[in-house]
Amino acid sequence: MKTIINSANAPAPVGPYNQAVLSGNTLYVSGQIAIDPSTGVIVTESIEAETEQVLKNLQSVLEEAGMTFDNIVKCSVFVTDMDMFARINVIYSRYFEGIQAPARELVQVAALPKFVNIEISCIAVKA
Repeated sequence: MKTIINSANAPAPVGPYNQAVLSGNTLYVSGQIAIDPSTGVIVTESIEAETEQVLKNLQSVLEEAGMTFDNIVKCSVFVTDMDMFARINVIYSRYFEGIQAPARELVQVAALPKFVNIEISCIAVKA
C-alpha cells in the first residue's frame, strides 16, 4: 500500500508525479528544485540560495510525512556544474549537523527541469 504525500509548503509538481510516496515506513521524495512555493519563482541569485531553497522544499515534504532530515537514508544530488560542488556542500552540510549524514551521490548532468542548477531527491525511513 502507498500513501501520496504533498505539502502546500513545497512547490506543486511540474508534471505527472507527486512530491513523495510513502510505502510502508519508506518515503520516496521526488526531486526538488529551487521554486519558492509562496511565489512560484525560481531562486537563482546564487548556487547557495538555490541549494537552500531546494533543501527547504525537501524539509517541507519530509515534515508533511512526519519526518525530518534525520530520517533520510539516501540523497541523490544532480548539478549542472561540478565546479559548484564545494559551495553546495557548505549549505547541504548545515541540514545534517548533529545527525548522521545519509548515503549520497552527486552527479553532473547536462540540464535539469526549468534549467535550474541543482535538484535533490531522497529516500527516508520512519523508525
